[in-house]
Amino acid sequence: MKIRPLAVPGSFLLEPQLLGDHRGHFYESFKGSAFTAAVGRPFHIAQTNFSVSRRGVVRGLHTTHVPPGQAKIVMCHRGALQDIVVDVRWGSPTFGQYQVTVLEAASGAAVYIAEGLAHGFAALTDDTCIGYLCSSEYAPDHQLGLNPFDPELALPWDVPDGTPVVSEKDRAAPSLRELQAAGLLPHYTDCLRFHGREAGRQEEARP
Repeated sequence: MKIRPLAVPGSFLLEPQLLGDHRGHFYESFKGSAFTAAVGRPFHIAQTNFSVSRRGVVRGLHTTHVPPGQAKIVMCHRGALQDIVVDVRWGSPTFGQYQVTVLEAASGAAVYIAEGLAHGFAALTDDTCIGYLCSSEYAPDHQLGLNPFDPELALPWDVPDGTPVVSEKDRAAPSLRELQAAGLLPHYTDCLRFHGREAGRQEEARP
């Protein structure tokens, strides 16, 4: 498996090696030791989620308060999707920047999103299925929504005819500037301290 950092610090692309023969193929979608070696901290799976969307559906942008935070590894199990990660950590050197990655089921690739980053995606095919490995369980009181069509972010959503299918909750979510003014965004230094504690726990657990 190849694991490499993406343009937004705290996000990584996981690319498995596909082993194929006349029957089909096999690959490792996640390996804890390889992840920890590449990212510098472990990933503990507390919850797994799946969503199925028709072409043109946009879900997100979503993030959480830090702490408690929630990191994710997202992968496409069926179809294809346009994955977008946005740095919404107030005080980050890359605040407001984003990373676009196309994930296809055939490749087995996945994206890791650290705590404090916002995430969303657009389904590029009908019946697109995305899976989420989550580092913590869903906690509704700690969820934050960000408008995916915030004009200041100007995210390049790939949707047919420019007409996305989106929930009313996501469409009505506040802009990045509004969340910043309300003091609701995760702070960059809080995220770094949180990541350091997670890495420290890994060191303490080693024999």
